[in-house]
Amino acid sequence: MACCYQVSLGGGIVVVAASSFSVNSKLKPIPFLKAELLKPMASDLSPDRSIFHDASSSSPRRDLVFIVNPRGANGRTGKEWKKLLPYLRSRLGKNCNICESLTSGPYHAIDITREAIREGADAVVAVGGDGTLHEVVNGFFWAGKPVTNHNREATRSTALGLIPLGTGSDFARTLGWKNDPCEAINRIAKGLRSPVDVGVITGESEEESHYFINVADIHLSAKAGYFASRYKRFGNLCYVIGALQAFMGHKNQDLRIKVNEGEWETCSLVTALCIGNAKYFGGGMKITPNADPSSGNFEVVILQDFKWYDFILKLHRLYNGTHLSVKNVSSRSVISIEVEDISGSGSIYVQSDGEHLGFLPRKFCILPSAIEMIC
Repeated sequence: MACCYQVSLGGGIVVVAASSFSVNSKLKPIPFLKAELLKPMASDLSPDRSIFHDASSSSPRRDLVFIVNPRGANGRTGKEWKKLLPYLRSRLGKNCNICESLTSGPYHAIDITREAIREGADAVVAVGGDGTLHEVVNGFFWAGKPVTNHNREATRSTALGLIPLGTGSDFARTLGWKNDPCEAINRIAKGLRSPVDVGVITGESEEESHYFINVADIHLSAKAGYFASRYKRFGNLCYVIGALQAFMGHKNQDLRIKVNEGEWETCSLVTALCIGNAKYFGGGMKITPNADPSSGNFEVVILQDFKWYDFILKLHRLYNGTHLSVKNVSSRSVISIEVEDISGSGSIYVQSDGEHLGFLPRKFCILPSAIEMIC
């Protein structure tokens, strides 16, 4: 597949087609976008050059790829990004090659990220919400392994950056970041890195891997997330609408779990099971309050035998993270967990970072310090 990048160098912006590469069969193909000159091309950029500077050059400039979902947050992300560009250029332009890429649809950010890493980018920065971040994180991996720089002599890996501009931005909450894009740009300018863990999800065929950086969840909350994705135009209200729709016809289910490759155990009447690499999901709900993306462990929180009125009465505790002391709520620290639907109905929803992944069974494992993140 061929990807297109919008590249900003020396004040000019041009769409540059990246080299073709194979695409995972599970992904929907993204159509090639016709290259279009938006502003005069920088004089030192020829059509057959890499989008990044020559690795043999003595230039200390960092190559930064900003991946933007212009339709995120009902179009607000694209508008905010345009307003932010002058400050970004003034803050980073002296020391960085700024490459801007607008996604054209689902999964495009995955492909762009992989190509950027192979080309030797210093950092790939997700601009948007948790959905864009989720795709960029998945782009750091290919066929169950980390994507690597084509230059085998490179000593520095590509880092992950984030400018939160989306609907939820739940992962940023865990890091204690304000929803301030200028503050995020200042972090990127400093370039300080810290390793973060990533979760990997496999189905019945372990050859099919999916990655997440925030929270994966099962049953009611995953079903609510599935419906909420249809109402993103309403902002954070989409999570409330999704939850109300998910409750219609909902039944608590018996599940089997296997923790850390141990023995199978039964969890009766499960309402929701959440696997947290970070703390928040659903637009600010502190569902796994003890999770830490640099701990090397997940926090697993299980809600059992909840009725609709339990959520109304205890909603404030779910948001402030004090629900672990509530009856029928349990928590444990794990490095892996397998989950199966005892009934075998194939109708128990699974999602990660707000993205619908299908249905049980699934296995979740932690990958400690899998990515370096600009913090």
